[in-house]
Amino acid sequence: MNILLFGATGMVGQGVLRACLDAPDVALVRTVGRTALGMQHAKLDDFVHADLFDYAGVEDKLSGFDACFFCLGVSSNGMSEQQYTHLTYDLTLAAARVLARQNPGMVFTYVSGAGTDGSEQGRSMWARVKGRTENALLHLPFAGVYLFRPGIIQPLDGIRSKTRSYQLFYSLTKPILTTNDMGQAMLNAARKASGRHVLEIRDIKALAG
Repeated sequence: MNILLFGATGMVGQGVLRACLDAPDVALVRTVGRTALGMQHAKLDDFVHADLFDYAGVEDKLSGFDACFFCLGVSSNGMSEQQYTHLTYDLTLAAARVLARQNPGMVFTYVSGAGTDGSEQGRSMWARVKGRTENALLHLPFAGVYLFRPGIIQPLDGIRSKTRSYQLFYSLTKPILTTNDMGQAMLNAARKASGRHVLEIRDIKALAG
């Protein structure tokens, strides 16, 4: 498989990247981000792209892939709904619309969050925006769409969260999912390659196998 990975520098993205590089059936992992990863691997192609809202002129870099693992995300803390929508809905759909056009057989996996509001009508701003993003992805012509709704995720293998308070929380609690679970579940979703699926915590754990 050839895999596109957005958000490889984040906690979840690092775990997914590790799983992809270790998987014998993955031939290529092209990461897409604003900054270089600073690592090398025979399977890795680190594509640096400054504007993640505009892919005009680089669409050839986004074609020929079997799956996309979209792990980009920001906290809604301190943001207005307009700001959070721009950095969540607009950012995701800017890439997804291009990918659906360039790779009609692609499986698109999106990291959303536990408590996402698919009705888009609830009181929680972040949950409404995530729900709107999920719903838009479900209507794109991908071969498969998997919407991951994890809760607390434990970083393994030396991976650390960029958020210091999260790192302290991980040391005091026992999360249900790990970064390894997320990586393996995404790979297994790509291998199934069909349908529309909203995956809650227990579904992700089961898919990880």
